[in-house]
Order: sequence, then C-alpha cells, then structure tokens
Amino acid sequence: MKQVQKVAMICVVAAALASLVGCATTIPEADRLTTVDALDLDRYLGSWYEIARYQHGFEKNLVGAKADYSLRDDGRIQVVNSGLKKTLDGKLTSVKAVAWRPDEAQPGRLKVKFFGLFTSDYLVFGLDEQQYQWALVGNDSRDYLWFLSRTPVVSDELLSTMKQLAREQGYDLENLFLVPQKER
Repeated sequence: MKQVQKVAMICVVAAALASLVGCATTIPEADRLTTVDALDLDRYLGSWYEIARYQHGFEKNLVGAKADYSLRDDGRIQVVNSGLKKTLDGKLTSVKAVAWRPDEAQPGRLKVKFFGLFTSDYLVFGLDEQQYQWALVGNDSRDYLWFLSRTPVVSDELLSTMKQLAREQGYDLENLFLVPQKER
C-alpha cells in the first residue's frame, strides 16, 4: 500500500510541475505594462486599502482587504496582506510576504515572495505621484489587478480615473470586483 501512495504522490507532484511549466510564458517587450517612471519606496510604505481587484482563489472570500508595507533591516519591504472573511465583521486573516526592487532602472517593477516559495511581479502602473494616495498594481499578463488607496473609500471620479488607466494598459474590467471596505 505504501508503494501505491508513493507512486500517487510522485504523479501528483509531476503533474503539478508540468502544469506550472506549461503556464510559464514570456511576455514580449511591447506587451509589458508601462510602469511608473519613479517610485519612492519610503513614500509608498504604510497602509493601502484594496478598492477593487480581480478575484483569485487566494482572496476570493476576503473583504476589507488591506496591505501594510514596512521597511525591513535588510532594505527589503515587509508585506502584510490582511482581510476579513466573507463579511466586514468576519474573522481577520493575514499573510506575510517580502518585496524588493530587482532593477533600480525600472522603479515601478517590484517582485514579491510569499511563504518563501512563490515569487510574482508587483508592477505599479498608476500612482498619485504628488501625494501617494492611490496606486494601480498588476502584472504583465494582465491576470492580476489591484486598485489601492490610503483610504477605504474613493470618489466616483477617482474610481473612473483608475478604471481608465487600467483600460489604457489593456485590462478588461468586466470582472472587476469592488471590495467592500471599512476603516481599520
């Protein structure tokens, strides 16, 4: 019986690896997001509320989602993503990650690593450059999208501006999820 379990486990791992390799694609330079020309990480630190996002399994049941960024001793950024399960009175859950800028010549292109295992792009392609009060974050394949704000609610005018910037970068907003929010 143990031999059967070993073979089954090897098959599951092999299938998972094969699917990951199959998903790996290279985005042509012309199709990459145009990120911001300047990003002052010290000003970017602090709390950001999710105003809207694409839904994914890791956030599907979260509302009141928020990200807190702080500087670590090694110069990288500590990321704490948190949210409330299902309702604004739901249980608080959080996950930690680390972010960094791999290339100083591309200030809006960051990487973020979760659980010490999974690394993904964190591309800032829209930003309130004067006050750092809102930001748009995504990835080159346009699979991920977040509208972020320092406040839990934004004006209709700002939301329209954010949507327009996302559309200009090739995002389809048909399935954009407006995140229920509250101050916390």
